[in-house]
Order: sequence, then structure tokens, then C-alpha cells
Amino acid sequence: MEREAGEVALACARILNGEGGASAAPAWITIADGRIVATGAGAAPKGAVALGDALLVPGFVDLQVNGAGTVNFADASTDAIVRAVDAMSARGTTGVLLTLCTAPLDAYAEMLQRCAAARDARPAVVLGVHLEGPFLGGAPGAHPVDLLCPTEPAFLTYLCNTFGDLIRLVTLAPEADPDFRATRVLRDRGVVVALGHSTVDYEGARAAADAGASLVTHLFNGMAPLHHRAPGLAGAGLTEPHLVPSLIADFVHVHPAMVQVALGARADAVLVTDAVHEAQTHLPNGTLAGSTLTMERAVQNVASLGLAPQRVIRFATANPCRVLGLADRGRVAPGARADLVALDPETLAVRAVWIGGRQQ
Repeated sequence: MEREAGEVALACARILNGEGGASAAPAWITIADGRIVATGAGAAPKGAVALGDALLVPGFVDLQVNGAGTVNFADASTDAIVRAVDAMSARGTTGVLLTLCTAPLDAYAEMLQRCAAARDARPAVVLGVHLEGPFLGGAPGAHPVDLLCPTEPAFLTYLCNTFGDLIRLVTLAPEADPDFRATRVLRDRGVVVALGHSTVDYEGARAAADAGASLVTHLFNGMAPLHHRAPGLAGAGLTEPHLVPSLIADFVHVHPAMVQVALGARADAVLVTDAVHEAQTHLPNGTLAGSTLTMERAVQNVASLGLAPQRVIRFATANPCRVLGLADRGRVAPGARADLVALDPETLAVRAVWIGGRQQ
């Protein structure tokens, strides 16, 4: 088989396409101009780069990450944010929402300016910003209670007008948005609305979904416990088709058994890291404040529960891309971006990463 001029070919053991499917073995892919041109099984095109027994999968996409290493996105310089993003990319995360937690309203413009500059520096990887707060409710977790406030649609409109499509996701609590005005404002601007840090009941969560919310932020964390007579937000995240649940699969925030329950109930669930600045995963009172998880480790943890690799990969690739409406990411198929990760077939450890067809 011959390649067209300008194409690069990769040969691997199997392709996991991000949508839950797996190719026959061996397999191959061709890339040109940063996009996937073709995939196939059997003999690879002449001159293909041999990846041996590796599994080739889409790059991971993390919708909730607050920082990494010594970097906290809320107060780091643009250069520091970029270095953290590069470190995540090296471990397979080829798309990320920089997440900013609860802060005074007058602090957001400056934080967003630095995030915008980081996106300018790494436009292929930084997909935008996730605002987690300050419009939260009865389960604040590590968010400072004195900074929580009811939703302000005018403020959100100002941010959207000023920063355009930088703001991709906002987590809020329905009790902070009782008439759903902010939910509808964000929905109409194309911003994904997530429900989180809330004690809303099941019916209230479904009403928020009817108003335009489409995600549940870190299922089981920052919400009332799941109860058989009062399912609450957790129950809505397990059963409401319009509310996709995200999940921190570090086996600390959520017990492995409950990870299995959630992923068994929701094929569309999304893995997130909720990673934070190192040594800040707990408050002095013991409250969990984030994780040191990576997407690579989240995938490995879920696979350790006995799930097939192609199913696990979907939670970290196609599913988060579907939440954001990114049709050209999260899958290995002709026309998609060539954001790819080669994984060890036994451990699912990252061996190599490509972003836009360029090996990192």
C-alpha cells in the first residue's frame, strides 16, 4: 500500500477509536495536514512508523483541571500555565479546560486574561475555561463559603461578551439560580452549564436540565449522598439522559464500587481529574479539595475494574468532546484531528503523543 505525498503513516497493534470500538490487529493510520486521512487493518502503508504492540487512541480531554505540579491556574503566570499544559500534554491530555474555582467577582477578568493568553500560546490544547463557582449552593466543599453568591446573569453576559468563546463551561448550583435565568443565558451563548456543589433534589435537578443544564460536575462529590428515597443530584446524574455525569476516578473521591455503578449506568460519562496544585488536595479540616490525578492514571484505574480498554477510552475522549460539541476531536476516524496517544497494551501507560499530527 502506498501513501500519498505529504502523508505520515503509523502502524500499531490496534486502534481504539474513542467511540467504544476496536480495530482488528494489526492496524494503521495515515495523517496529513494535522488530520487523520485514513485508518485500516492489515499491512501498513510503506514507510509507516512502527509502534510495535501499542494501542493507538485519541488524545485525552480533561474538562476539569485546576492546576498541576506547583501551578495553580487561578494565580499562575501565563508562562507557568503553559508549562503545566505542556506537562499534561506529555502524558496524553491533548485538550483541557483550565478550571477556575470560586473567587471574588472582580478577580475573574484578570484571571481570564491570563487564561486567554495561555490559549493563544497553546491553541490546540487549551480549549477554554471552566468556571467552577462562585454561583454554588449547599455543598460548597473546598470553596470559600463567604465568596459564594446567587447567580448574576449580567456579570456572566459581561464575561461572555468580553472573552468570547473562552468560557466553555460553568458549574453552578440550581439553588443559586432559582429561576434558571443564568442557566438560560449561558445556554443561549453556547456555554455548557453543569450542576454541582449543590443540595438540589432530584426534581430540581431535572428542572435545571429542562432549562439547559447538561452536565453534573464530579458525580457523588459536592452533593447530597445518594439515597434510595431521595436520589438528589447524584440520582439525576445516574438517570437523567440530559445530564451527563463527570467523575473523579482516583478511588479517593469515589470508591471503586461506585465508579463501577456510575460507569455501568452511564455509557456517556466523562472522566475528569479535578487536579490541583500539589499538596493542596485537602483543607486543614480534612475536606477534599481536589486530586493529584492525571487522565492517564484515571484511565488505568477504570481499566483495573475489569472494563475493556476500548470502553474505558471512550470516557476520556469521545464523551468529553461530545459534551463540548467538538465533532473533530475524541475519535480516530478520517477527518478528525490527529491528536493521538500510543498506549502500552498491558498497563495503558502513555508511550507517545501526537498533537495535530506532530509527535510531542
